[in-house]
Amino acid sequence: MPGYSAEEIRNIALVGHSGSGKTTLIEALLAQAGITSEPGRVERGSTVSDFDPLEREYLHSLNSTVVSIDHDRIHLNLIDTPGLPDFIGQSISTFPAVESIAVTINAAAGIETVARRMLQWAAQRKLCRMILINKIDTPECDLPALVAQIRDQFGAECLPINLPAEGGKRVVDCFFNPEGEADFSSVAEAHSNIIDQVIEVDEALMERYLEQGQALQAEQLHDPFEQALREGHLIPICFVSATSGAGIPELLSVFERLMPNPLEGNPPPFRIGEGESEKPFQVVADPQRHVVAHVFKVTADPYIGKLSIFRIHQGTIRPNTQLYIGDGRKPFKVTHLYKLYGKGQQEIAQGIPGDICAVAKVEEITFDAVLHDSHEEDYLHLLPLEFPRPLFGLAIEAVSRGDEQRLGNALQRIVEEDPCLCIEQNAALNETLLLGLGELHLRLTLEKMKQRFNVSVTTRPPRIAYRETITAAAEGFHRHKKQTGGAGQFGEVTLRIEPLARGEGFQFSDASKGGVIPHQFIPAIEKGVLLAMERGVIAGFPLQDLKVTVLDGKHHSVDSKEVAFVSAGKRAFIEAVTKARGVVLEPIVQLDLHIPDDSMGAVSGDLSAKRGHLLATNALEQGMLHLKAEVPLAEISEYANQLNALTGGRGSYTLAFSHYQPVPAAIQQQLTAAFIPTEEEE
Repeated sequence: MPGYSAEEIRNIALVGHSGSGKTTLIEALLAQAGITSEPGRVERGSTVSDFDPLEREYLHSLNSTVVSIDHDRIHLNLIDTPGLPDFIGQSISTFPAVESIAVTINAAAGIETVARRMLQWAAQRKLCRMILINKIDTPECDLPALVAQIRDQFGAECLPINLPAEGGKRVVDCFFNPEGEADFSSVAEAHSNIIDQVIEVDEALMERYLEQGQALQAEQLHDPFEQALREGHLIPICFVSATSGAGIPELLSVFERLMPNPLEGNPPPFRIGEGESEKPFQVVADPQRHVVAHVFKVTADPYIGKLSIFRIHQGTIRPNTQLYIGDGRKPFKVTHLYKLYGKGQQEIAQGIPGDICAVAKVEEITFDAVLHDSHEEDYLHLLPLEFPRPLFGLAIEAVSRGDEQRLGNALQRIVEEDPCLCIEQNAALNETLLLGLGELHLRLTLEKMKQRFNVSVTTRPPRIAYRETITAAAEGFHRHKKQTGGAGQFGEVTLRIEPLARGEGFQFSDASKGGVIPHQFIPAIEKGVLLAMERGVIAGFPLQDLKVTVLDGKHHSVDSKEVAFVSAGKRAFIEAVTKARGVVLEPIVQLDLHIPDDSMGAVSGDLSAKRGHLLATNALEQGMLHLKAEVPLAEISEYANQLNALTGGRGSYTLAFSHYQPVPAAIQQQLTAAFIPTEEEE
């Protein structure tokens, strides 16, 4: 038995922009709890959570890492997450593992783009949220203005639960403590504000407090406090300095005394069933029920093999427990069960509801899999997370001939670890594409492959995910006839294509009559159409947003075969597209920029030169601006370096896919001129 129950577990992910101090905060908390003798330091490569060689080389978190702390009968699972925008998928993937996220903000830099997006995504996922203002002892930082900015942007429910004192050398509690001195505002005012906010969710308690003047004890406020967190009615703000240690004991106390345990957080959005029969499924943190666990991270550990990290939502897992993976019919047996402490693993006797554990060397487990011990939970899954779309690509191939299999295995392992990486095979060009969120994301992925799997690759410049579509209706016809002795091949197809609205995808229907094309050959025609759509017609990019209708055709009782109608459907489709005023579409992304106001002219001029346009501009504190812009993805393949040059290294950005739109005529001419169709497509 572990020395704690589900009620004594706290699961919290630290998220926020790069440089906000998440890793250093965890080091300070580990030292405060007596887990380490002194805090590790990022610049020395001595931290518990940043143990990957690349993290120590680049001095940034690149992976999510679980660190456990046992302190004052509380078992605290903290997850350190990356803050670089290219690695934001690693942060989002931790959401199903925790009840709460702590958004870390650098007091000197203010609200940056990743912090803003994390608060929005966590709200959509109904996670409890808190804000940690770190580096409060930074000279000349304006903490009152930062709090005002936070409340203006994220709502009046953001309230300080403690305040800095003595110039940021310490902090003073404002929830349990009604009096005291602080650097700004007052403890009494902050105490009154947060009590008023909490009791609004409990009418009976509010009546006693307001009408009867009854003093409230901390015990009376616990349940409404948790309810306010669950409902997003309260987002506590804590002040801390991870480097000096100011506020670290108080932060550990807030985690332990005020943040929700697994029985108090909002239930995870599980669903069971498929299609129209799908319905919500309520998990209960009961150790006696069927096991339900969710895998939120997999990693290829160089020493113990594939490591699958999961949150237990229901039931108890022990060595020898038989678990099913998703709707699989064959279970695996848990041989060793681990708790994680950074790169270290400690074998444990059992995992209880609410805890975070891991198993090793189970190759069948994948990211986002549900583990369970009863077929009653087959087809159980979590509501999918919304990850940024990987839009930057590199064509890669093994340096050494004969290493293709090793490259394929390494890519599979790497992609399993990161939900924002994917692999595409371009059959027409016989190339493998690695897609990610940016140049840094792809470059470090290739470095990781070299370090872990000793696989080197050659790359070609990033490819843009252009698409093709049509702007007019047209018809196409083709007769496929081949006779080489004996039974031949015959199929004839007439079809019509029509444009659909952007984003509607592909529709296929059969309007032929009188059995001119036997029913069994209609799927073959669709297959031929899909083959042509995948390879592209006018510039070699996949087609989208169109409808295909089979109008007429002919067959032969002996010579008609599936292959004949595949070919006829494909060539008829190609002929129709050439008549349908085809256009090349390019992906447009939305940029969220955080820049100094004195860089506005340079940044906006650069965006204009890249065919982009500004959507909104908002002034922030400390001489910073928040810009929203739309720009073609093809124009920003090396934008991180360009933005650094334009802003003196003080700018940051995130991007998200917005929509597809036609490329300018000159660019379409370049793309179509470079396209060399295969012989059968001419």
